Amino acid sequence: MGDTPAADKPEGRVLSDRLLRSWLRCRRRAWLDRYGDPVDRRYTAHRTLQLDDQQRCFVALLPEKPRHGLRAMEAGAASVVGVRLRGQGPQGWVLECHPALLQRVPGQSRWGGFAYRPVLARQGRRLTREHRLPLALAGRLLAPLQAAAVPEALAVAGAGRRLEAERLPLSHGLQSQLDEALRKLAQDLQRDALPPLAADRRKCTLCSWRGVCNREAAEQGHLSEVSGIGAKRREMLQELGFAGLADLAAADPKQLAARLERFGEQHGAMAEPLVAQARAQRDGRVEHLDPRPALPELTHAPGVLLYDIESDPDARDDFLHGFLRLPRDPAGGWALEQARYHPLLTLQEQGERPCWRRLERLLDRYGDWPVLHYGETESLALRRMAQRQGVGEAGQAAIRARLVDVHERVRRHWRLPLNSYGLKTVAAWRGFRWRQPGVDGARALLWWRQWRGSGRQDRGHVQALRWIFAYNHDDNLATWAVAQWLSEQDSLMTQDDSARSRNPVGGEI
Repeated sequence: MGDTPAADKPEGRVLSDRLLRSWLRCRRRAWLDRYGDPVDRRYTAHRTLQLDDQQRCFVALLPEKPRHGLRAMEAGAASVVGVRLRGQGPQGWVLECHPALLQRVPGQSRWGGFAYRPVLARQGRRLTREHRLPLALAGRLLAPLQAAAVPEALAVAGAGRRLEAERLPLSHGLQSQLDEALRKLAQDLQRDALPPLAADRRKCTLCSWRGVCNREAAEQGHLSEVSGIGAKRREMLQELGFAGLADLAAADPKQLAARLERFGEQHGAMAEPLVAQARAQRDGRVEHLDPRPALPELTHAPGVLLYDIESDPDARDDFLHGFLRLPRDPAGGWALEQARYHPLLTLQEQGERPCWRRLERLLDRYGDWPVLHYGETESLALRRMAQRQGVGEAGQAAIRARLVDVHERVRRHWRLPLNSYGLKTVAAWRGFRWRQPGVDGARALLWWRQWRGSGRQDRGHVQALRWIFAYNHDDNLATWAVAQWLSEQDSLMTQDDSARSRNPVGGEI
C-alpha cells in the first residue's frame, strides 16, 4: 500500500465524484483509489470502453463539438467539457466533481437567460446509484457556480438512431441519499486499513485492483473463493457462523442442510455440493462425479469443430464467430498440428444473412463433426440465428444435436479444486497459456471498436483485428485443452473398467 495521508491533511480531505463512483461499486475500491500502491493496479479495458461509449453517445447527442472550460459557460456555449466543480462537504471535507458534459438549457443564471445541467453516458439498461448519485453531486456543485438551481440531469445511452435520453430529477430524496453516501465514504477514507472484501466479488473482474483482493481472498480462504457461493449464499453462511472456506469444508453436510433450510428448501439442497467443493479446494482433490463418459461424442468422430464467439453486448452484436477445425490423424489421434482457424466476421451494415450462409456452409461441410463450445453463449446465439433465418424444426434439431457444451460436461462429471469453472481458470489449471497475457473479452471488444473506426470507410488499424483473431483462436484452443482432458479421463475410466472386468475382486491375476 502507498502512504495513507492523515485525515487532517488537505490531500486527504477531498471527496471526488470518481471516488464516489468507486465507493458505490465497492468500498475497498475507493480506499485503494486513494491510498493503494499504483504498482498493484492492473489495466482493465472496462474504463476505456466506458470512455469510448461516452464519446459515441455525446457525438450522437450534440449537434457540434463541445467547448472547453468556464469561459465557454460564461459565453453560453451549447455544451461544455473540462469544468471542475468544487464545494464544501460534510465535516470539513471538500467536494470535487468533473462532470463529463454540461449541456445548456433554458433558465436564468448569472450569465444570462440560460443555465446548464450535467449529462452522463450510462452503460447498462437502467439507471443505478452509480449513475444517480454522481449526477446529484454534479448538480449540487453546479448550482452555486451558475447561481441557478439544477432541477434535473440527463443520462444518455446508445448512439445514432438508438440513442436513449432519460431525465433524472435531482429531488430532495436523491440529495439525502447523496448526503448519506458522502458521510459513509468519508468514514471509510479515514480508516487506517482496507475495508473488508466485498460480499459479491463477481464485479472484481472489472476492477483494476482485483489482484490485491484476489490475493487476500485466497490467503483468507474467503467464502467467495468457494465455487458456487455468491453474495446471498455467503450472507446465509456467515449468519450460521461460517467464517471461511476452512469452516465450510469441516462442516457436516446433513447438519448444514437442515440449518440452511430455514432460508428455503432449495438452499438446503445445496449444502452437500458446497461442502464437497470446499473440501476439494482445501485438499486440492479432483473428484469424479459421473461414471458415464463425459464426451462420448468424440469416440467415433472424424474431427471436431471448436466454436467461440466475441460480442458487443451493448449493441447486441455477435461480431465474430470463430471456429477451429480439428481433424483426426490416421492413427486415430487428434492432429492438432493440422488444425485450421476459421474467423467469420459479422458486419451489422451487411445484415445477418451473409454470415449465416457462411456458417451454414462450414457446418454442412463437416456435418458429422460435433461442435464443442464452452458455456451457453455460443449455443444460444447459433440456435437463435438459425431461428431468425427461417431454419425449420428438423434443421434446428440437427444443430442442437451437434452442439456440446464443454463447461456443462465438466460441471456434471468432475469436481475440481478451483474457485471457478470458467474457461480461463480450468484451461490454465490444465497448463494452457494464452499468447496475449491479460487479454479478456472486454479487451477484444475494445480492439473491435478501434478497428471499426468511426465510419464504413475507416476500419482503423488492421493489427487490432489480428489481435482479436489471436485471442479468439486461443479461446478455441483452451476449450480443446479442457475437452482433451475430459476425453483422456474417459479413456482411463474405460481402461479401468476393462481391467476390472478381466480381473474381478478375488479372481486370479
